Amino acid sequence: MSCLRHDFTPMIHEFYNLKIGSIFGFTDDIKVNEDRFSITEGTINILWNRNNAVVEIEIDDMPFQLKPNQLMTTTYLQHISYEKTELPLTGFVFNRAFYCISDHDSEVSCNGILFFGTQDLPIITIPKDQKRKFNALYEVFQDEFSTPDKIQGDMLQMLLKRLIIICTRLAKDQLIVKKLDNDQIEVVRKFNVLVDTHYKTKRKVSDYADLLFKSPKTLSNLFAMYNQKSPQQIILERLALEAKRLIHFTNKQNQEIAYELGFNDPAHFSRFFKKMTSFSPSQYRENKLTSI
Repeated sequence: MSCLRHDFTPMIHEFYNLKIGSIFGFTDDIKVNEDRFSITEGTINILWNRNNAVVEIEIDDMPFQLKPNQLMTTTYLQHISYEKTELPLTGFVFNRAFYCISDHDSEVSCNGILFFGTQDLPIITIPKDQKRKFNALYEVFQDEFSTPDKIQGDMLQMLLKRLIIICTRLAKDQLIVKKLDNDQIEVVRKFNVLVDTHYKTKRKVSDYADLLFKSPKTLSNLFAMYNQKSPQQIILERLALEAKRLIHFTNKQNQEIAYELGFNDPAHFSRFFKKMTSFSPSQYRENKLTSI
């Protein structure tokens, strides 16, 4: 059975299906309302700065700035802090039970571009000629929450899919190198998704080349066109990022983290971490505690 809630100061809407554990939330101030949704764990977010000034947020302890009319996507893999966020930030929040990115991947080609990619978090700018389209969609979301019925969940899924498709088109236009064709973009996208899936067990470019039915040289040449990071660098940076997350956001000891990330020897993990960050795991942990 679906549960629907409306609050208006500040605005928060929620569609919650208790039976299957699906949720879609919509608020004009995610900082105030992030803990007010029925489900707060395992959610995916689309964050939209509708202000006339820059909004600051922290993701995985790194500062990000969203300019006016910019959007950013985050997933449950990231740790988001709104401590330094001073202006209201619009947020769309949903989980896999409501809209599974992987299930819709072939339709919208967003997995690895908007979500779950190993590249830098995507920040999309709404062009001036598309502001009306986004504002109209924002109003349609609001209207849909004012007309609850048995098909409301289906309608909200359709609207969310439309938002994701529009953002995906902008991401392809703004974040992907123009000289890459669609097939090459697809290889880059699939590589990112595969790294996020297998980084704990597959450390070589050849592993992913085999999965993509490409040669390692083809991948290296493609990424040389795409950006300055090599495929091997992306793999290692993803591994290092997870190590930093586990050190910073859990109470796990270095040895536990080493084994969780697929290192047979904690000393090997320590050498890897120091090479990637210039700190040993213990030094990194102490620095974080000191900064806190």
